[in-house]
Amino acid sequence: MRVAEPPATALLGFVEAVGPLVAAERVRAADVPAAVLTETSARRHLDQAAGDLEDAERVGARLVVPEDKEWPAWQLLCLATAADRGQRWSGVPLGLWVRGPATLPDVFDRAVSVVGARSASTYGESMAAEIGYGLAAAGMTVVSGAAFGIDGSAHRGALNADGCTVAVLACGVDKDYPLGHAALLDRIAETGLVISEYPPGTPPAKHRFLVRNRLIAALSSGTVVVEAGVRSGARNTATTAAALGKVVMAVPGPITSATSVGCHDLLRTGAAILAGSLAEILEAVGPVGEHLADHPDGPHHRTDGLGDDALRVHEALHRRATRSTARVAVESGVPLDRVRAILPELELTGLAERCEGGWRQAPD
Repeated sequence: MRVAEPPATALLGFVEAVGPLVAAERVRAADVPAAVLTETSARRHLDQAAGDLEDAERVGARLVVPEDKEWPAWQLLCLATAADRGQRWSGVPLGLWVRGPATLPDVFDRAVSVVGARSASTYGESMAAEIGYGLAAAGMTVVSGAAFGIDGSAHRGALNADGCTVAVLACGVDKDYPLGHAALLDRIAETGLVISEYPPGTPPAKHRFLVRNRLIAALSSGTVVVEAGVRSGARNTATTAAALGKVVMAVPGPITSATSVGCHDLLRTGAAILAGSLAEILEAVGPVGEHLADHPDGPHHRTDGLGDDALRVHEALHRRATRSTARVAVESGVPLDRVRAILPELELTGLAERCEGGWRQAPD
């Protein structure tokens, strides 16, 4: 895990072919295929396995590998499938460093990623917290990247609901990054998980955030983008999630807001579906049939359900003044014999009233 920068797809294939022990020996000896040598030549001399395990234990973390029962094989299968299609960015991690009491398969069985801009607006942070809270209250795990802005708000929302949340880092699990979220990461690790494919001590780097995003996308059933720029990490996560066959949703914002441009572009291009409410998010990313959103309904009118002719006849009646059947026919444009049949029907349904001088609309 330390001798190559993820996603090292050539090394991963080599490990799968010969096994991790043989692969480690041959990497040290440079007795590997050319593609593997390219990925490992700069670091093949490093052997810090014992120290990495000690550093992890010092912060209460553990190493989980594919041979372990805790390995989230089902969730990571989409990465392997994408790699088989030639998507080199999608390699499965060789292992995961995990800090926290929860177990990986249980946590990710019902998980949703919530991502967005670091420089989020007040509206965006409020929405992220509300979505995180609602998802956690519904029994879903909230997955995010522990960054400032949307990520942190989503984590806090889940924690405030006493729910489970997972922070996926672009550095070692022993690193508090960002430093301002050290307390938040500790809170997450108390009940949920802080995970990374990078060994302890690995510092954050720009390219590692983009690589990390594939795990945020893969480990959940869907991704909700709350706020994002056109070119941003959140947009990258959404694109990755879509490429992995996951549901992508975007929260709309003011059209004047720069932080919502990415969300609006996802919606405009059809890359995401609209996240108009928590109920709609749960319906889209939750287990099939478990959360069904009530479709919005406008106000009900007495005339709902009337056919075209009946509606025209009703509109031709006045509330106070009466009108003859012939006058109603002229006003509505409905044939006289048809008007004579409709008016009694409207009377029976309480929409029309027969008076001495003709017909009028019945009072509400």
